[in-house]
Amino acid sequence: MSILEIGCCGAYCRTCMEWQKEKYPNERTCRGCKLGYDSGERDINKSKCRIKICCFKEKNLETCADCPDYSTCKIIHGLYDKNGYKYKKYKQSIEFIRKNGYDKFIKIADTWKGPYGKFD
Repeated sequence: MSILEIGCCGAYCRTCMEWQKEKYPNERTCRGCKLGYDSGERDINKSKCRIKICCFKEKNLETCADCPDYSTCKIIHGLYDKNGYKYKKYKQSIEFIRKNGYDKFIKIADTWKGPYGKFD
Protein backbone atom coordinates (compact mmCIF):
# COMPACT_ATOMS: atom_id res chain seq x y z
CA MET A 1 0.00 0.00 0.00
CA SER A 2 1.34 3.34 -0.95
CA ILE A 3 0.14 6.88 -1.37
CA LEU A 4 2.19 6.86 -4.59
CA GLU A 5 -0.41 4.47 -6.00
CA ILE A 6 -3.14 7.10 -5.66
CA GLY A 7 -3.35 9.34 -8.69
CA CYS A 8 -3.34 13.09 -8.17
CA CYS A 9 -6.96 13.12 -9.37
CA GLY A 10 -8.16 10.30 -7.09
CA ALA A 11 -7.80 7.23 -9.30
CA TYR A 12 -6.39 4.26 -7.38
CA CYS A 13 -3.71 2.59 -9.50
CA ARG A 14 -3.25 -0.48 -7.31
CA THR A 15 -6.63 -2.02 -8.18
CA CYS A 16 -6.83 -0.88 -11.80
CA MET A 17 -6.92 -3.82 -14.23
CA GLU A 18 -4.31 -2.23 -16.48
CA TRP A 19 -2.00 -1.72 -13.52
CA GLN A 20 -2.39 -5.34 -12.42
CA LYS A 21 -0.83 -6.79 -15.59
CA GLU A 22 2.03 -8.13 -13.46
CA LYS A 23 2.80 -10.98 -15.88
CA TYR A 24 3.35 -8.62 -18.77
CA PRO A 25 4.48 -5.25 -17.34
CA ASN A 26 5.82 -4.13 -20.74
CA GLU A 27 2.29 -4.33 -22.14
CA ARG A 28 0.88 -1.82 -19.66
CA THR A 29 -0.53 1.27 -21.30
CA CYS A 30 -0.59 3.04 -17.93
CA ARG A 31 2.29 3.09 -15.46
CA GLY A 32 0.33 4.96 -12.86
CA CYS A 33 0.21 8.63 -12.13
CA LYS A 34 3.33 9.09 -10.05
CA LEU A 35 5.43 5.94 -9.99
CA GLY A 36 8.87 6.21 -11.52
CA TYR A 37 9.37 9.94 -11.09
CA ASP A 38 11.16 9.62 -7.75
CA SER A 39 13.62 7.07 -9.17
CA GLY A 40 14.29 8.99 -12.38
CA GLU A 41 12.77 6.22 -14.51
CA ARG A 42 10.27 8.79 -15.79
CA ASP A 43 10.71 12.51 -16.44
CA ILE A 44 7.95 14.71 -14.99
CA ASN A 45 8.88 17.41 -17.50
CA LYS A 46 7.55 15.15 -20.29
CA SER A 47 4.15 14.68 -18.66
CA LYS A 48 1.15 15.95 -20.59
CA CYS A 49 -1.23 15.70 -17.61
CA ARG A 50 -1.98 19.22 -16.34
CA ILE A 51 -3.24 17.81 -13.04
CA LYS A 52 -0.03 15.89 -12.40
CA ILE A 53 2.13 18.87 -13.32
CA CYS A 54 0.20 21.20 -11.01
CA CYS A 55 -0.15 18.81 -8.08
CA PHE A 56 2.93 16.63 -8.14
CA LYS A 57 5.55 18.75 -9.89
CA GLU A 58 4.71 22.37 -9.09
CA LYS A 59 3.09 22.06 -5.65
CA ASN A 60 4.96 18.93 -4.53
CA LEU A 61 1.77 17.33 -3.20
CA GLU A 62 0.77 13.67 -3.14
CA THR A 63 -2.75 14.25 -4.47
CA CYS A 64 -5.18 17.09 -5.00
CA ALA A 65 -6.64 16.19 -1.59
CA ASP A 66 -3.67 17.98 -0.03
CA CYS A 67 -4.09 21.17 -2.04
CA PRO A 68 -5.25 24.30 -0.22
CA ASP A 69 -6.64 25.57 -3.57
CA TYR A 70 -8.69 22.40 -4.24
CA SER A 71 -12.13 23.99 -3.98
CA THR A 72 -11.32 26.70 -6.54
CA CYS A 73 -8.95 24.77 -8.85
CA LYS A 74 -10.12 24.94 -12.46
CA ILE A 75 -7.72 22.19 -13.51
CA ILE A 76 -9.02 19.41 -11.24
CA HIS A 77 -12.66 20.48 -11.42
CA GLY A 78 -12.37 20.62 -15.21
CA LEU A 79 -11.66 16.89 -15.07
CA TYR A 80 -14.44 16.20 -12.60
CA ASP A 81 -16.94 18.11 -14.74
CA LYS A 82 -16.38 15.81 -17.74
CA ASN A 83 -19.07 13.35 -18.69
CA GLY A 84 -18.34 9.93 -17.33
CA TYR A 85 -18.95 8.00 -14.17
CA LYS A 86 -15.24 7.58 -13.38
CA TYR A 87 -14.66 11.32 -13.04
CA LYS A 88 -17.36 11.58 -10.38
CA LYS A 89 -15.80 8.62 -8.56
CA TYR A 90 -12.31 10.17 -8.68
CA LYS A 91 -13.76 13.35 -7.15
CA GLN A 92 -15.47 11.26 -4.48
CA SER A 93 -12.11 9.62 -3.67
CA ILE A 94 -10.30 12.95 -3.26
CA GLU A 95 -13.08 14.31 -1.09
CA PHE A 96 -13.03 11.14 1.03
CA ILE A 97 -9.26 11.51 1.51
CA ARG A 98 -9.67 15.18 2.46
CA LYS A 99 -12.20 14.22 5.13
CA ASN A 100 -10.84 10.86 6.37
CA GLY A 101 -7.16 10.64 5.39
CA TYR A 102 -5.06 8.33 3.25
CA ASP A 103 -5.01 5.33 5.60
CA LYS A 104 -8.80 4.99 5.66
CA PHE A 105 -8.95 5.51 1.91
CA ILE A 106 -6.39 2.82 1.17
CA LYS A 107 -8.10 0.35 3.50
CA ILE A 108 -11.35 0.74 1.57
CA ALA A 109 -9.77 1.10 -1.87
CA ASP A 110 -7.82 -2.14 -1.54
CA THR A 111 -11.17 -3.98 -1.70
CA TRP A 112 -12.12 -2.48 -5.07
CA LYS A 113 -11.96 -4.37 -8.35
CA GLY A 114 -10.94 -1.30 -10.36
CA PRO A 115 -9.50 2.25 -9.99
CA TYR A 116 -12.63 3.42 -8.14
CA GLY A 117 -15.35 1.89 -6.03
CA LYS A 118 -17.82 2.37 -3.19
CA PHE A 119 -17.29 4.00 0.18
CA ASP A 120 -19.52 1.97 2.48
